[in-house]
Amino acid sequence: MPSNLWDNSKASQLTGGLDELVYRSNLLGTDRSVANWGGGNTSTKTTITDFRGRSIEVMYVKGSGSDLATMKAGNFTGLNLEDIRPLFERETMSDEEMVAYLGHCMVDSKHPRASIETLLHAFLPFKHVDHTHPDAIISLCCADNGKELAKEIYGDRFVWVPYIRPGFSLSRMIAQGVLANPKAELVLMEKHGLVTWGDTSEASYLKTLAVIQEAEDFIEAKVKEEALFGGAKYQALSAEARQQIAVQIMPVIRGAVSNEKKMILTYDDAVDVLQFVNSADAASLSQVGAACPDHLVHTKMKPLFVEWDPASGDVDALTAAVKSGVEAYKAEYQAYFERNRNDGDQIFESAPRVILIPGVGMINTGKSWAMSKVSGALYHRAISVMRGATALGQFVSLSENESYNVEYWPLELYKLSLAPAEAEFSRKVAFITGGAGGIGSATCRQFLKDGAHVVIADLNIEGAQKLAQELNEQFGEARVTAVKIDVTDEEQVAAAFRESILAYGGVDIVVNNAGLATSSPFDQTSLKEWNLNMNVLATGYFLIAREAFRLMKQQSIGGNMVFVGSKNSIYAGKNASAYSTAKAAEVHLARCIAAEGGEFGIRVNSVLPDAILQGSAIWNSGWRNERAAAYNIEPDQLEEYYRKRTTLLVNIYPQDIADAIAFFASSKAEKTTGCMMTVDGGVPAAFTR
Repeated sequence: MPSNLWDNSKASQLTGGLDELVYRSNLLGTDRSVANWGGGNTSTKTTITDFRGRSIEVMYVKGSGSDLATMKAGNFTGLNLEDIRPLFERETMSDEEMVAYLGHCMVDSKHPRASIETLLHAFLPFKHVDHTHPDAIISLCCADNGKELAKEIYGDRFVWVPYIRPGFSLSRMIAQGVLANPKAELVLMEKHGLVTWGDTSEASYLKTLAVIQEAEDFIEAKVKEEALFGGAKYQALSAEARQQIAVQIMPVIRGAVSNEKKMILTYDDAVDVLQFVNSADAASLSQVGAACPDHLVHTKMKPLFVEWDPASGDVDALTAAVKSGVEAYKAEYQAYFERNRNDGDQIFESAPRVILIPGVGMINTGKSWAMSKVSGALYHRAISVMRGATALGQFVSLSENESYNVEYWPLELYKLSLAPAEAEFSRKVAFITGGAGGIGSATCRQFLKDGAHVVIADLNIEGAQKLAQELNEQFGEARVTAVKIDVTDEEQVAAAFRESILAYGGVDIVVNNAGLATSSPFDQTSLKEWNLNMNVLATGYFLIAREAFRLMKQQSIGGNMVFVGSKNSIYAGKNASAYSTAKAAEVHLARCIAAEGGEFGIRVNSVLPDAILQGSAIWNSGWRNERAAAYNIEPDQLEEYYRKRTTLLVNIYPQDIADAIAFFASSKAEKTTGCMMTVDGGVPAAFTR
């Protein structure tokens, strides 16, 4: 049931025109059962004073590429209606010609490109127009008997238009239908959506809700829960069992769908998803096609439905079914492309965006966490539409060629061409131990700037969570997740990687950075101190690397590890035998893993810093005093002491190490493994040899 979110106290403070349009649009977009992510468009017609001081009639309409829920005034395009209205007399107009023409009608060249459905709004003689994709309406418009049922719901108050791709012809057809029916209050677009209007912004908004509610009431009266989607065929596994299986198969899926480009995965076991995937008809219904053109751009024409009986509990069989299913899907997608391609078309990624698994739920893929979630959100809408359509009759969708022509629509491809080039670590996941510290936090920021998703793994979970919140506010929702980890605890290490899999589907880059340091003369070094260094700096790095190695092999798409060693990895530090020995073990372990990882595309390299005092928990502990004592200087003299002993007479900062780590993990070092890079300003005693 769509909620009436209109607040007169807020609306009364708006200045009218564009302000009211933004408010109404945001309200419509807030409810995803009313407006899909990125879908729908709204408009208002008003009068403004142009640059010459003339009063002109202008239509503000949602610009291309924005989302109703979050768009602001700058996301709307203003067009001179005097220039647009003559187009209604034309018989035909190509998409390219229409887009070029509308470009000349814009009142401000800085506005976004006009939507393909701009003329739908311009040709209707109403001040406020809303085009949305409500679940209940699309259910009606995707039922084989939808037009007949619409008469029962709306009488003679509606105009039904058959499916054609959005553009000039559809816009003109809608306007002609409305003008021919004086009683018309709404337009139902077959396999597409709804158009409503009003004399005021509030009236248009309330009309949209009322029309949706009528359809919802009609549908719900026919729904029989126990018989939905043919009734239940399987039982959902317990929440714990579902999650355990998701952790085991998501890396396999990620590897299978990432052959062309790496993908980020998300997992969804919401109630509606489980009801659908466990139903008798899900396997066939899911293959009918997309519920709406706006859906298939992000979900493809259909999902991959994995045939598997959850009662068997056979994860090996599920893994095999997933692998073979993805390969079959890709082969079929390539055949679909060849059957429908036009000259000049270039195939997209052929792997599925939506994977449905009985008993377990839904796994979505995308170039980022955000786009993976969009894919999932739209499939929730598809499930809702299929629920309604099958309660009314038989669910129908676009034909294969209609679907292709939306997916490979030149205007959609043009949108993609405007997107910035993907960054170095786009689509990759970096797992950073000690991520809340000085080097760790600088490394997190560097990977995020370069496009990665980041897991901050740290014993200091409060610090990690605070940093994650800060970075998500800066770089976008869920780009960072924080996990608590004691690198010396085998189970905590495994648990941290499980959390990473559930968050993003796997891991591509592991930065072994967690650290501590102690200092004492050799004959005063206790066994406790020795074991502490060895446990964290050697065993801890081993446990992290081993878990990462297993995961990277499971994904089968290669991977990178970067160990943060120390100058002391190759230099016998005075009064630091335990620390130096452990650091030496780290870099040799890295070389050993590199030797074994090559055949799996796993590279392992080490960065050897020295004296990173800035932002370091180690240097703010007793280590600072101990190292100062070792050199017979005062603690506040350490930074200058370290600078002067370098060949370059420089201090080293966390960002210097982050840059080196990013280099080793990048494509610039794709043919380098088993290597050590010193970042210490040039300490001759630590020159590699």
